[in-house]
Amino acid sequence: MSSFRERMYLSWWAWVGSLAIVALIAAQIHMGAPGLRAWIAYVVIPPLAVVVLLWLGRLRVAVEDGEFKVDDARLPVEFIAEVTPLSGTPLRDAMTVGLDPLAFVVQRPWMSGAVKVTLDDPEDPTPYWIVSTRRPEQLAEALRAAVGARA
Repeated sequence: MSSFRERMYLSWWAWVGSLAIVALIAAQIHMGAPGLRAWIAYVVIPPLAVVVLLWLGRLRVAVEDGEFKVDDARLPVEFIAEVTPLSGTPLRDAMTVGLDPLAFVVQRPWMSGAVKVTLDDPEDPTPYWIVSTRRPEQLAEALRAAVGARA
């Protein structure tokens, strides 16, 4: 049973803004091409943009079966030493001046929160994971509960 699941889909404003830009690009192409060729931009570009936007929101985050799963990456909870929810200034600092080059980072700019998961695995050079989430507190609680259940 899963104690946390989230899909990193784009927010509604990203869809509206992106599709508005796509419509403007199609209109620009329409103005530069006469006849039937003018309408090809409206047939090709918007569906292509929708596919790209869906692809950007494909990643899933879950805590289940004793693992922290981020897309294809898996982290057994027994290697988790500490979990810290991040947002605002602490997140910005963790992603800029405080970022370790060996860290595993899955960051989405349209998500305002993240979780920092510090690892305790002597065989892994990765010091921690930083993973974007819309619900950093709930993800941190789910990870702590999974670690507690394994102990």
